[in-house]
Amino acid sequence: MTFVTTLTFRSGDRDVLDDTVDGLKQRVERKGAECKGPHQEQPEHHSVPMYSRCQPGEQIDPWNYTVYTRWLEIHGSDHIAREVVATDLPDSIRVEVDVERRASQAYR
Repeated sequence: MTFVTTLTFRSGDRDVLDDTVDGLKQRVERKGAECKGPHQEQPEHHSVPMYSRCQPGEQIDPWNYTVYTRWLEIHGSDHIAREVVATDLPDSIRVEVDVERRASQAYR
């Protein structure tokens, strides 16, 4: 059985997100682990209504923002995946970790 760790990164700052994810990928590969990605999704555009007072009524221009998503897959090497997850990331980046156990392809 092989473990695949998927790290999903989300941020509103695309440049910081790309630099961070690229750096993590290089770090994983230097340590000898198999890393696929970074993959990306279409950016999510959000609009939040804003009001001039704390009550509904007089609405002002909405707050618009974009969330960018990148993800990496680390195959095997769970100790390296744990190191990457423990890395201090910039405050603007959120990370989600998913670990999946897959049957080895060699024995099928």
